[in-house]
Amino acid sequence: MPRGTRLQVKSGRCVTRDTLSPRILEVALTHVIYNRMPMNQLRYRTRLIVILSLFAIVPAALLTILWGGTMRSTISLVGGRTAWESVATTGERAIAAARAAPLTSSQRGAIDAHERELRTSLEQARRFSFLAGRSIRIVTVVALLGLVLFAIAAWRAAGHLSRQLSRPLVEIVGWTEMVGRGESLPPRNALVARGAPEFATLRDRMREMAQAIEIGRKRAAEAERLNAYRESARRVAHELKNPLTPIRFAIDRLRRDTPPALRDTVEVLAVESARLERIARAFAEFGKLPEGPAAEVDVSELVRYSGSAAVSDGITVNASAPDDLPRVFGHHDALAGAISNVVLNAVDACNGSGRIDITASRARLRDKDAVAIDIADNGSGIPAAELVRIWEPYVTHKPGGTGLGLAIARQAVLAHDGTVEATSTLGEGTRIRFILPALSNATQRNS
Repeated sequence: MPRGTRLQVKSGRCVTRDTLSPRILEVALTHVIYNRMPMNQLRYRTRLIVILSLFAIVPAALLTILWGGTMRSTISLVGGRTAWESVATTGERAIAAARAAPLTSSQRGAIDAHERELRTSLEQARRFSFLAGRSIRIVTVVALLGLVLFAIAAWRAAGHLSRQLSRPLVEIVGWTEMVGRGESLPPRNALVARGAPEFATLRDRMREMAQAIEIGRKRAAEAERLNAYRESARRVAHELKNPLTPIRFAIDRLRRDTPPALRDTVEVLAVESARLERIARAFAEFGKLPEGPAAEVDVSELVRYSGSAAVSDGITVNASAPDDLPRVFGHHDALAGAISNVVLNAVDACNGSGRIDITASRARLRDKDAVAIDIADNGSGIPAAELVRIWEPYVTHKPGGTGLGLAIARQAVLAHDGTVEATSTLGEGTRIRFILPALSNATQRNS
């Protein structure tokens, strides 16, 4: 803005840029812009009404004018008053000249009859011209009244159409702003501006788009958070592994040279160093995604193997999976580790006695074929307030636990473009479900 430019604020006082601070200038400009927004919307609707009305009124007015002129010319030509008056004038002269000549009685009778007929025709022509002139005025007035009524009807129809267009458009523009701010769109049963059926379709597509954007935002935020966790886990694993190797060597030497009175202390060091090593391995595993080439994975065989490998005194493990399950494409070891981590948690939840069921079945994921893997136990269960946090890293209620088992399992499933679910009833047990996208039948046949 040039220096010294005048601004008119709502109070009516004029100020210049020289007397405005940057903040006051910003507030004033924002006030002007936002106050002009409804005017722009109003102008858009007014322009729409005028354009739609002109499309109807202008052709009707031109047709009315053209029709009126054509009727006037046609009636003038059909009436022929001027021609009849000219014929009457020349006829009277001819009759007067004929009467001046010697005529018989029959000739005089014929001339008299012709004169009467001429006068009658002239009188009828004058009457027709009089009625035609009045008729043209009446028809013109009626046409103008019809044009006015048509213009009013066209204006109302244009106003209705403009409302059908402008109101839904303004509403949808507001929805785009809500999507930009990350706010939820009105539900399907909410009152919305009426409009053409296409606007309803557009609203549905916008709702779907907003849901997809929200899911994308959550996934991006979660991916960023997991990346931070993984980076922290890699650093912790690295920092733990470096001193563990010399510690193990030192413990082995102490075991050989330590007197019997200190052997219990050395065993404590050995046990704790082993626990630190397990923690370091868990952090290292969480700090990396599945690596190596992917291949087809037979989920039925994977489930049956996990059931046979999960052996614990006092706990019954049942594994069942149909042989005709579709295969999934991914990393066998990562998926086996995910199931193993969940089974180990289920064993801990059973407290030495109970039942664990591992089942696989067909499912649907994003309207496509998928495979569901369920691990259910009848252990102590998880409180509802804590159920939402079981997938987070470092969340554990086991003494000496790292809280990475379920986080690693979830990371492996998400890396295969799958989903994880958890349901639990306190005192009755917990069910963990993995859903993995299946290979198409055509892909399996080609392979």
